[in-house]
Amino acid sequence: MKKRFVAASLATMMALSLAACGGGKTAETQAAAPSETAAQTEAPAETKAEEAKEEASEAPAGEKAPEDYTGTVVVYSPHDADPLNAGVNLFMETYPNVKVEVVAAGTGELCNRIAAESANPIADVLWGGGADSLAAFKEYFAPYVCANDEFIGEAYKDPDDMWIGESPLPMVIFYNKDLIEKDGLSIPEGWEDLIKPEWKGKIAFCLPSKSGSAYTQLCTMILGHGGKEDGWDFIKQLYDNLDGKIVDSSGKCHKMVADGEFYVGLTLEKAAIQYKDDPSVGFVYPKDGTSAVPDGVALVKGAPNEENAKLFIDFVTSKECQTEQSQNWGRRPVRSDMEVADGLAKLEDIVLVDYDFDWAANEKESIIEKFNDIMVD
Repeated sequence: MKKRFVAASLATMMALSLAACGGGKTAETQAAAPSETAAQTEAPAETKAEEAKEEASEAPAGEKAPEDYTGTVVVYSPHDADPLNAGVNLFMETYPNVKVEVVAAGTGELCNRIAAESANPIADVLWGGGADSLAAFKEYFAPYVCANDEFIGEAYKDPDDMWIGESPLPMVIFYNKDLIEKDGLSIPEGWEDLIKPEWKGKIAFCLPSKSGSAYTQLCTMILGHGGKEDGWDFIKQLYDNLDGKIVDSSGKCHKMVADGEFYVGLTLEKAAIQYKDDPSVGFVYPKDGTSAVPDGVALVKGAPNEENAKLFIDFVTSKECQTEQSQNWGRRPVRSDMEVADGLAKLEDIVLVDYDFDWAANEKESIIEKFNDIMVD
């Protein structure tokens, strides 16, 4: 299967079993042991299992019933806790005899960990992280064509099947309406607005070396404002306007804007849409061009639990999981047979830059180094 895209995010390292994933959450996101799940909603659990079986086409061994799958699958993921927990819990409801173990951290940290463990892999699946980041580590992944391949466009798959897109992620400008109105400012409509004097010190942007999504934002702005060489002039102006304020986690950008610590923040559409019911904030798709690099899912080379790893990949690209993630967590589905959630623009209505995926993946080290040089100049 062919083609491309990717991003990344988060930090906070925590190894969790599925039960730990659900800790402190509401009943909808708590993980239950197989016996508890059956006791609570026996018929719905069976219904979900049957629906998953149909919607995911055929699992790696199509003759098996969901309850026939046993063992463990180890998932590394940079996803936010709530959608991560929800997806894993839904998988366990469908495959009650498969235990899911989760390691949550930033994309860069997880990719480096997979590389370090390559002689004796621990992870089975990397779920999440921008495709450009996954592409930079593709030697540590194994090719796999998922059961839902026909519903995923060629632009959202690695040419060598080393990763599969599972959610396109437009970059947006998130803003605090109350602060903007208080100062009599206009809502920014594009990246170029952010280099204007009135935004100095008011912008939340994460270090690209710490965050995959921030790295994708950096590449997007370079490519949309002069290209690989001249685009750095725009980045220098933007950095000057940050006024030395760099956020150390991409997850903080939208939170600090919502809390009134910054006026605007560069973030992912999936983060911004979580505030759709909050009248004090909003977001725009930059009119001077954004990107929609997808999060990806990949099979780790030498995965100890390969069958269950493939089962998990098939599940997160299934209509059932994609629907839950879209409706409850604002994650844009990658499947061609689904519509986007309310509040999200259609991709064809968003101005997109010509994102050079190979350049972003292959030149990541030098691009980050160049940004770091700007910070110390």
